[in-house]
Amino acid sequence: MTTQKLQQTASQVRRDILRMVHGCQSGHPGGSLGCADLLVALYFQQMKISNRKGKGGYLSFNMNATGEDLFFLSNGHISPVFYSVLARRGYFDVTEMSTFRKLNSRLQGHPTTHEHLPGVRIASGSLGQGLSVAIGAAMAKKMNGDPALVYCLMGDGEQQEGQVWEAVTFAPHKNLDNLVAFVDVNGQQIDGPTTKVMNNRDIGAKYKAFGWRVLSVNGNNMEELVTLLRKIKRLTGKGQPIAVMMQTEMGAGVDFMMYSHKWHGIAPNDEQLATALAQLPETMGDY
Repeated sequence: MTTQKLQQTASQVRRDILRMVHGCQSGHPGGSLGCADLLVALYFQQMKISNRKGKGGYLSFNMNATGEDLFFLSNGHISPVFYSVLARRGYFDVTEMSTFRKLNSRLQGHPTTHEHLPGVRIASGSLGQGLSVAIGAAMAKKMNGDPALVYCLMGDGEQQEGQVWEAVTFAPHKNLDNLVAFVDVNGQQIDGPTTKVMNNRDIGAKYKAFGWRVLSVNGNNMEELVTLLRKIKRLTGKGQPIAVMMQTEMGAGVDFMMYSHKWHGIAPNDEQLATALAQLPETMGDY
């Protein structure tokens, strides 16, 4: 995909996010909007995944993923962006997004595995656990001689969890140079700015001190993201896991949702939805 096409896809994903959260009047739009560019760049350009078609003409999904790159969403509350990207990439029908957070839906508020939704490898939403799982997957890839990469996305508020730092210590010790961890540094969490709730200070400096190769990127600039992801490919396999400090804006793409923690976990009303959608071009057709 060209950068322009990726940007257009991200616009549609943002529309999906807003419509899903509005449809059930529940969910987490802010962080989902902020991370739309990364997930689009990963799934539509960077990650090596199978293009084999299975039942119903949707992409086949195998939990073992031999020879495929893996992605783990640790901050599972931003499930709307994950579901939209998986559907738009072809893992399941886009119309299923209309069931988000409804009874008996496979698209619950936090991703789970017992619904067997294609693309979801772990239950997430209990913050602090995703990096540990990604480390296990990276070790398995190494043991099996599989050159594919493992990606993980976490939030900056999530860095307040102790388990994260046990994992941060472990990965360089095992030279997991097939592991790439993104931290969504938007400076906001559900109760307010991260600097006031629990100041993480310089997260990147901490990862570097623990032995990671640390990079940074504007996570809402598709051109920068694509350039960085290509660079990451060249840096893997050199003895260190990679951590990316990804600067984003919560609510990116919708002016009245940005620059505040307010939209971390509330849904727009009818008027707000209309205002937000007017700022985002429809590029792939709404579900």
